[in-house]
Amino acid sequence: MATQTNSELFRIPARGAEAKASGSQPKKKIVRRVGRDYSQALRHGFQLAFLAWNVYLGAVFFLWVRQFETGRQATGLTRPSGAEGWLPIAGLMNLKYWLVTRNVPGIHPAAMFLLVTFLSVSFLFRKAFCSWLCPIGTVSEYLWRAGRKLVRRNLVLPRWVDVPLRGLKYLLLGFFIWAISSMSAEAIAGFMRSPYGLIADVKMLNFFRHMGETAAVILATLMIASLFVKNLWCRYFCPYGALLGLASVFSPTRIRRNPRACIDCGKCALVCPSSLPVDKLFSIKSAECTGCMECVAACPAQEALWAGLPGLTDRPHRRLPAWALAAGIALIFFGIIGYAKVKGYWNSNIPEAVYIELVPHADQAAHPMP
Repeated sequence: MATQTNSELFRIPARGAEAKASGSQPKKKIVRRVGRDYSQALRHGFQLAFLAWNVYLGAVFFLWVRQFETGRQATGLTRPSGAEGWLPIAGLMNLKYWLVTRNVPGIHPAAMFLLVTFLSVSFLFRKAFCSWLCPIGTVSEYLWRAGRKLVRRNLVLPRWVDVPLRGLKYLLLGFFIWAISSMSAEAIAGFMRSPYGLIADVKMLNFFRHMGETAAVILATLMIASLFVKNLWCRYFCPYGALLGLASVFSPTRIRRNPRACIDCGKCALVCPSSLPVDKLFSIKSAECTGCMECVAACPAQEALWAGLPGLTDRPHRRLPAWALAAGIALIFFGIIGYAKVKGYWNSNIPEAVYIELVPHADQAAHPMP
């Protein structure tokens, strides 16, 4: 017997055998939504605020690095530990180290706390980091929106191309997990104490500052292609997004649809950045759902589509409004980071003398792994 796919298992059957036999379906009367939807204004506000925060961190970190490169250490600048958010592999390594030893790592601990923060957000509120916070996701979204204004549409890759390409980010994630899982806690600690590990953040900065021709061409190609394909990097190549997507599969929060209130207009599926068939499902369980709530914002029917927990179909007062999702994201973000700062875990325990010695020669620091 042939097996059913997930989409087939959760698709809603055709309504009414009589309508099918007659070749037409009865037109459902729309009960229009009351009130204004603020989910996208909130989400875009979060995106821009987090993007601005990252730009600020990047500028301060750049100036902090420059003081060592120019020999002017007495500038009063402090290394911004939040820049470690751009070190997800270090965060994953430190997370394993903490799980094995129960000791908070002393080098790049902020990378671990930020990873835990974004995993927590993804578990509770779908892959909301990608659509509410991630600066790369924000840039990607504005690129495909700009592309749609230029050519009036975005390209949709055929399924036989789309599905294998989506698997690439999981292959990349699998490689990193395999590499880190094969390392002992002692090996991770040794890696972090190596010159490369100590200034991994500086190495990341220098990758963009001293970008080679090949890297520049690849980056430019991805940006141009992102004008025409929605969230190209996020959908096909981002291993970080793959990890958060796996965490979001177990999320109790899902986009849910009431077929009795739905008028089958298809607007929800049309606006979905992940091209999910929202109009054909009872609930969205896909790892590709980013919790952006664009589908909810586009739905014109009252009580037809919402974000919520299991079994809340008949209890709209317990559904998850956009302000509650936004407040939850902010609470997790500031709560975990605040805990790390109060407990003294946030900053790396690296003496300034080490930076004085290593930062000016960061490009010569070789990766310690073969």
